[in-house]
Amino acid sequence: MDSLTQEAIEHYLEGKEHGRLLTPHGKLEFERSKDILLRHLFQPPAKVLDLGGGTGHYSFWLANLGYEVHLVDAMESHIEVAKKLVQSYTLASISVGDARGTRFGDESFDMVLLFGPLYHLTERRDRIQALEEASRVLKPGGRIFAVGISRFASLFDGYFRGLIDDPNFQTIVDLDLVDGQHRNPTGHPDYFTTTKFHEPNELKGELQHAGFLDISLHGIEGPAWLMPNYAELAESPLNEKLMGHLREIEQQPSLLGMSAHIMAVGRKWLEPREIAE
Repeated sequence: MDSLTQEAIEHYLEGKEHGRLLTPHGKLEFERSKDILLRHLFQPPAKVLDLGGGTGHYSFWLANLGYEVHLVDAMESHIEVAKKLVQSYTLASISVGDARGTRFGDESFDMVLLFGPLYHLTERRDRIQALEEASRVLKPGGRIFAVGISRFASLFDGYFRGLIDDPNFQTIVDLDLVDGQHRNPTGHPDYFTTTKFHEPNELKGELQHAGFLDISLHGIEGPAWLMPNYAELAESPLNEKLMGHLREIEQQPSLLGMSAHIMAVGRKWLEPREIAE
C-alpha cells in the first residue's frame, strides 16, 4: 500500500468510501461517469482493468453489462468489501495492487479505468508511472479513462458547505490554489486527505506525456454539485433535463474546472511511429 500516504490509508480505513457514491452528490458523480463511459466503451465482452477501483462500484456495473472486469485497489479493506459483494456479481479477478505496477501481461486489456490513483499519487513521476503501466497493459488502440480532482474543488466546496469559515480550511484552500497539492494537517474528515488536485490541461498533459492520443476532457459533475438544492432536484422530473445539459457542457473548456472531477479519455497508439502531439 505504499502507493497511498499514511493519511490516505487512515482516511479510507474509516470505511466511508463504499457509501460515498450512494449519497445524492455521489450518485451524481456515479451516473455522470457512467454516462461518459457509455459513449466511449468498446462493446462487451471487452476486457477491462478497473485500477484503483475502490470497493467495485464501476467494476460490478461493467460486469453486469457483460464486460470481463478485473478489479485492483491499494486498500485491502476495499478489496474485502468487494469480495463480499462478488457473491451477487461476477468479476474475473479481485486483488490488492499498486497502480504503478500490476501483475497483468503486456497488451492484455481493451480498456483501463484509473479513477483514483492520479489524485492519490501526489508526485508527478508516480502518476506518469501509473499511466505508463496502464499503457503497457492496454492493447494497441485500447482506451484509458483517467479521473482527476479539480484544482478548485476545495475552493468551491469550502464556500458551498461553509467550511471556509475555518481559518485552517482557508489555509488548505490557499495552498491548493498554488500547486494543487492538497494537505489536511487538521485531520478533519470533511477536509479530505493528502491528494493531488489537477488543472484540466495538467491532467491532459500527463496523459500526453505517457503517450496517449486523441485525449478529450469531460467535466463529470459540472456545476451541478454546487447546487444547494441538488438532492431535491435529483428526485424531480427536472433531473433528466439537468443530465442532458451537463452532457451538453461537459467539454466546455471554460467550465471544466468547475466540476469536482474531470475525466480524461484517451487512446493508446496503434503503431510505434504514432506519437502524442
